[in-house]
Amino acid sequence: MSLNCHSSKAELVDAQRQLVSEYNKLKSCNLNLDMSRGKPAASQLDLSNAILTAPITNYINCEGNDVRNYGILTGIKECRDLFGELLEINPDNIIIGGNSSLNLIYDAIARYFMFGKLGSTPWSKLDKVKFLCPVPGYDRHFAICEEFGFEMINVPMNENGPDMDMVENLVKNDSSIKGILCVPLYSNPNGVCYSDEVVTRLVSMKTAAADFTIIWDNAYGVHHVYKKTNLANIFTLAKKYNTEDRILYFFSTSKITFPGSGVALIASGDKSIAEIKKRFGVMTIGYNKVNQLKTYNFFKNAEGVLNHMKKLGEMLKEKFDIVLNKLDLEFSNSDFLTWEKPAGGYFISVNTLPECAKETVKLAKECGLILTNAGSTYPYGKDPLDSNIRIAPSYPTTDELKMAMEVFSVCVKLSAVNKLLENKGE
Repeated sequence: MSLNCHSSKAELVDAQRQLVSEYNKLKSCNLNLDMSRGKPAASQLDLSNAILTAPITNYINCEGNDVRNYGILTGIKECRDLFGELLEINPDNIIIGGNSSLNLIYDAIARYFMFGKLGSTPWSKLDKVKFLCPVPGYDRHFAICEEFGFEMINVPMNENGPDMDMVENLVKNDSSIKGILCVPLYSNPNGVCYSDEVVTRLVSMKTAAADFTIIWDNAYGVHHVYKKTNLANIFTLAKKYNTEDRILYFFSTSKITFPGSGVALIASGDKSIAEIKKRFGVMTIGYNKVNQLKTYNFFKNAEGVLNHMKKLGEMLKEKFDIVLNKLDLEFSNSDFLTWEKPAGGYFISVNTLPECAKETVKLAKECGLILTNAGSTYPYGKDPLDSNIRIAPSYPTTDELKMAMEVFSVCVKLSAVNKLLENKGE
């Protein structure tokens, strides 16, 4: 069925009849399929089971501390060295937290909200706080900003990252703009990788707010699927402009080992790290160091992480191939759907015809396929075109994913045909 926006009304009516028939057949299968979140499949989790089963023969770490006891606020040195090597960050500027980088992001924003950053006025005492939000973006980032009452400003993403002309013009004149939310490598959801120029402009730009902060959530920094893309080292670039404290860098093993019991980190410049340590010292005596040691024993070094990620990358590639091949088969000769092939990461972002994303997701749900809510990739859940949908291929089995993409394709087409006929006065 070859359809596009220029198909005649008669062609659309005939297509609608066929699609409704296909849809009803799928609906009668009583499917229960889920592509709503980027959860690792059980087969991915199984690759890390040795973290749980390998015995710890020595609880004393390299600095002579017993990891079963209190202390080591910044995390064990072995873990800081491991991630410092992997991410090319000075281990002294890393703090190892619990299992969730999202938790560390929330805590960081809450600290600035309550106490301010490096002597600046606490954000809670300001009339207005604004954050720049590259879109489409990560819904949980937006939820944090909404929780604290921040005004979110959409910044369009292009193939190299956020529109930096817009970013620079906004931050140089408005001191109420306190930060920007970034997923710089294989961005969630559309897989964009920030160029060296974009990273340089972020750390070198003039900001009206002295406490302007880059939330650098490098969640997919080692999630290469089709090819490895190198991300500029933001701290190396920032050092040239003395803006290391502008950066809050986050990373975790949530999609490397176990989301429920991995390790996460925060890194920043010397002054910011000292301030964070001070606040952490009141909040906790230390995170789970036994888990940190078990994670270190499993990987041992950066090469161990990268070798592990090759296995995960092969698993993700199989899932990505199923999605992308189906999209090519169904929509390569149609303008009903557009998409980009990401080089890595966890998601595939697609765009339906305007005003069709919510209807596509609704049709899919009624047919037994749960997708991420349409609009969730924009602040306040408001996609101005109602066109973006995030596909999360990782969790279903390959057979489930094939069926999910069959349902998805029919729903995209049916939603588009219904909208075109509505516009034609059907």
